[in-house]
Amino acid sequence: MRSRGPAGGVLLAALVLLAAAGPAAGGRDLDLGAFRSAPSWAHWFGTDGAGRDVFALTAEGLRRSLVIGLGAALLATGLAAGAGAFAGYLGGRCDRLLMAVADVLVVIPAVLLAAVLAASVGGRTPLLVVVLALFLWPVTARAVRARCRSLRAAEFVRAAECAGASPVRVVARHLLPNLVPLLVADATLNVGFAVLAESGLSYLGFGVREPGTSLGTLIAGGTASATVYPWLFLPAALLLSALILACTLLGDALQEAV
Repeated sequence: MRSRGPAGGVLLAALVLLAAAGPAAGGRDLDLGAFRSAPSWAHWFGTDGAGRDVFALTAEGLRRSLVIGLGAALLATGLAAGAGAFAGYLGGRCDRLLMAVADVLVVIPAVLLAAVLAASVGGRTPLLVVVLALFLWPVTARAVRARCRSLRAAEFVRAAECAGASPVRVVARHLLPNLVPLLVADATLNVGFAVLAESGLSYLGFGVREPGTSLGTLIAGGTASATVYPWLFLPAALLLSALILACTLLGDALQEAV
């Protein structure tokens, strides 16, 4: 049980290093003498139908998926921290309003609406990050709200209120610092959820689009010929699975620690 966290951290670090190697591998350079060639010393993961190195393309796709996943997780965690903390601390109408918004986002078909929104933004990375974050924050916000409801009667919170601290200052200076372990654990898990969601949207054609590359677009492009040219499909699929596994192991370990 205790080894899951280090194992997830090591695996995630290895994937980050692989993603960083993408630009050095020259994935957009064409090898006109190798079209859909099998893996070799010259091309570790083979080449695609245009003669591009699949290793470099996979590293580039992994890097973009990581950027989208990390950006969406950080934005979602920030939204959840603010909404959950104020809902839990203030209560009343603020609590009901913010949690009603969270309930609506949880109930509606998130994948369908995310596909519609992602299609409308044209696969641009910043807007795709925002779309994914909108559907990730409600669950974390509820956990933050529950924690803040238990903390608002703590002595340090009462002392701050007696000193004349405003609700914003109480939340920012006294409540949120106590929620950092919880937020870090949930953010780690949200990275995996965001990467999986982005890959699914890109696979369906609603996420990243050419000339951009992500793990989802590589999987989508390789599935049609997966039985004939498996190296076009397997590397991206295996890296996606490894990334989800790393985030899950690390996030679960952090949650247990919290």
